Amino acid sequence: MKTRHDVPIATMGGTLCSIWNSYDFSNLLNTILLAIIGAAVSYLTSRLLDGRRRRRR
Repeated sequence: MKTRHDVPIATMGGTLCSIWNSYDFSNLLNTILLAIIGAAVSYLTSRLLDGRRRRRR
């Protein structure tokens, strides 16, 4: 008996299409922008605190 590989592939394709259809890309852009800003603020804060720590020693 032959196994059919097209059924799982079709199921995955349908799932991906439904996720793609329901996703709002303006939220994706907003999320990326906020992640970049958050990473920059975190980096700058750690550099500032590290500089203060070194001056005290």
